[in-house]
Amino acid sequence: MINPLQRAICDSGYSTPTPIQEQTITPLLAGRDVIGCAQTGTGKTAAFALPTLEVLSRNSNRAQPGRPRGLILAPTRELAAQIGDSIDTYGCHLNLKHTVIFGGVKQNSQTNALRRGPDILIATPGRLLDLMQQGHVSLKAVEIFILDEADRMLDMGFLPDIRKIIATLPAKRQTVFFSATMAKEVTKLANTLVNNAVHVTIAPEQPTVERIKQSVYFVDKKEKFTLLKQVLKDGAVDKVVIFSRTKHGANRIAQQLSRAKISATAIHGDKSQNARTKALDEFKRGRFHVLVATDIAARGIDIDQISHVINYDLPNEPESYVHRIGRTARAGADGDALSFCSADERDYLRSIERLIKMEIPVERNHDLHSEAARIATGAAAKPPPRGQNRRNNSPAQASGNRQRTSSRKPTSGRWGGKSNRRHIA
Repeated sequence: MINPLQRAICDSGYSTPTPIQEQTITPLLAGRDVIGCAQTGTGKTAAFALPTLEVLSRNSNRAQPGRPRGLILAPTRELAAQIGDSIDTYGCHLNLKHTVIFGGVKQNSQTNALRRGPDILIATPGRLLDLMQQGHVSLKAVEIFILDEADRMLDMGFLPDIRKIIATLPAKRQTVFFSATMAKEVTKLANTLVNNAVHVTIAPEQPTVERIKQSVYFVDKKEKFTLLKQVLKDGAVDKVVIFSRTKHGANRIAQQLSRAKISATAIHGDKSQNARTKALDEFKRGRFHVLVATDIAARGIDIDQISHVINYDLPNEPESYVHRIGRTARAGADGDALSFCSADERDYLRSIERLIKMEIPVERNHDLHSEAARIATGAAAKPPPRGQNRRNNSPAQASGNRQRTSSRKPTSGRWGGKSNRRHIA
């Protein structure tokens, strides 16, 4: 790595690369495309920021107004700003310019910055597309393209915008693709972008499980909301995040809680960035007692005072369980992670327990315990195929009245070790 970048890393007090950095930086410096599967907090920003700065600094070409040489797409303005801060930190000894553009603010300052010819543009898809259509941005000079948190992009409905942006990129370019999960749609998108890519996968980082009290409640699916109300009546349950597997489910739970006089709000990919930011701020300030979220929408949650995490639906990917329960027990505090498990989620629970290498203690101190759910095996331990009910294996007549679940078997995984605090951020 070139000397100016080494100096910037030393200035920042970092000394040891994280696993994602060790496996990503070298192929990127060699000009290879990379597909990386890694959670937030693994050091992935530096894993693509440092090579991007070096690759562009090697080329003496200067960026022209509105024609960046490097493009980084991020799903939210918070992440875009964070990436911009990292570029600023690591590029402090280089003669490269960058700017960050996102929606929700007036365009004037952003278009002025684009006219100054930034080498690197960090952007959210919607605002970038707007400025492209207005003639303020051309992507014809892009040499390296980074798509960060691709799964979250898809969950937020950005796929059409991303396709339009990609269609304007030069065919000859270097591409970096990062996602926390690699579902079928994400993999399909990745394969349309890269050429002979290096694949890097980093297991999720282990949360502070010694401070998290985990428990599982076996319950019939139709009794879950009754159980939830009972749990929330406990005086020790203060600030709560409830996880739903679907956007529809998150809305339904929040609405049912509100009708039960329990203050709740929901965040998911169908809500605008402004709506999600407002909901999080109000939850932090205490206006809402409960925040209901989907996995990807909750990825930006960083609140120290969360006392309980409740898995209303178990995730179909066991790694998501690790991320969910890590929302509590922060900043040295203790926390509780409660999981509701119906019969058709029993195999999800088994996959989670294999991943975390422990059997989650069963909470029986409630009157809705389902022994059938606890002992479910075979077909009964899996959700029915979409559009079919459990009773007669025929198309469901009232599919809108029940939450749909994925029939895909959970993937396996392993724990990731905690990062050294001197790792590059």
